[in-house]
Amino acid sequence: MATTQHRRAPGGDGPAGQPSRVPFPVVDEVARHCAQDAEPSTVHIEIHLPGRVDEERLRSAFAAALARHPRALMRERPRGPWARRYEWELTGGPDTDPVSFPPCAPGALERARAGALDRAPALTASPPLRLDVVREPDREGCVLLFTVHHTALDGPACLRLAATAAEVYSGSPVPPPPAPARPAAGPPPRQSRAPALARPARVAPGSPGPAAVPGNALLLAELPVPRRESGAPYTVNDQLMVATALTVADWNRSQGAPGTDRRPLRITMPVDDRPRGPGMPIGNGTRLVEVCFTAAEVAAGMDVAALLRTTAERTRALKAQPRPQLGYGAGLLTVPLLPVAVRAALTRGLRVAAGPWTSTTLLSNIGRIPYPLDFGDAGRATAVWFSAPARMPRGLTFTTASTGGRLHLSLRWSRTLLGERDGVRLLDLFTRHLAATSSEAV
Repeated sequence: MATTQHRRAPGGDGPAGQPSRVPFPVVDEVARHCAQDAEPSTVHIEIHLPGRVDEERLRSAFAAALARHPRALMRERPRGPWARRYEWELTGGPDTDPVSFPPCAPGALERARAGALDRAPALTASPPLRLDVVREPDREGCVLLFTVHHTALDGPACLRLAATAAEVYSGSPVPPPPAPARPAAGPPPRQSRAPALARPARVAPGSPGPAAVPGNALLLAELPVPRRESGAPYTVNDQLMVATALTVADWNRSQGAPGTDRRPLRITMPVDDRPRGPGMPIGNGTRLVEVCFTAAEVAAGMDVAALLRTTAERTRALKAQPRPQLGYGAGLLTVPLLPVAVRAALTRGLRVAAGPWTSTTLLSNIGRIPYPLDFGDAGRATAVWFSAPARMPRGLTFTTASTGGRLHLSLRWSRTLLGERDGVRLLDLFTRHLAATSSEAV
């Protein structure tokens, strides 16, 4: 179900001055059902600028961006015990100022990153996001660090807000960004020969340590974008998909995970068909598809060139096939026949029961950043990192974006599954396998 833009009466109010109400879409409701404090469902975004922004100008620009995208100005409406829906209230303005300027101090960026993983913005205050402008004494420029509650918004929607804020801040309108590539309908993807109901491999546990606390950890890296021959039948996204599959397969073999030579890998891939212009629908607008690899396809010594072509066939067909955002089953869980509290308990129970069949990992490739993110005298963005939640049972996500010809990779993992050294090892594996997909190597 696509996220839609909702119009409000002037001032954001409905009849009799009451805030407009919007029932939770399917994605929002399922996310709300499964929310937990131990592993908050946050999206973290970092925009690195070469200069420093003016505090009052940025606050004003971001307030103007929210006014231009009023669907972001929402809070969860209080409900009674027998309510059959969650509802958003669309507010006429922010309940609290989402922009903060933490003190310029050593380690400020690491603390802000940790906060983005550990503390989700409240859903009861509009908007459900925060923006920390991070500065450090020994670092030039600044970092705009967004923390987004994934129950309400996704990364591309927040990036659209940032792009509008940059346009207002700089006073320079930007050209319309290109529309996302929409592949032509093609034949069904070449099947991986893995049974449709086969239990996928899990990411093998590492060494989180006896004192590991719940929550997520994060590792960021800047890598070269892998080269492709002109006219190659695969995309950079396919190269990233192959590198992710080979990384997890290598990791599982090194850990001696049972079933590594039998169980398929299933990698969840968000697909976003929304326009990127000022009218982009704000909310959770991606749909999820799964790309499957058999154990034989990701075995040691495989033909990477052949795997790239096979992967391209699968991803191209999956992108072209219409499908509800979370599949057909999720819509049944959100039919308002029972009170929302009952549906929440049912959804959480089904999530636990379906844990063994959850996909192995998630690769979210934002692609080339479609906006200049030009903040005038503070400069254009030199790097943009995203990270997606890494809750168990997946416990590991890969998120990538491209800025200035460089690939910005985020590895995010559950601290109950992996430790810091495990993250470094996974990054080494990914770097090596991504290089193996480059045109010089295949």
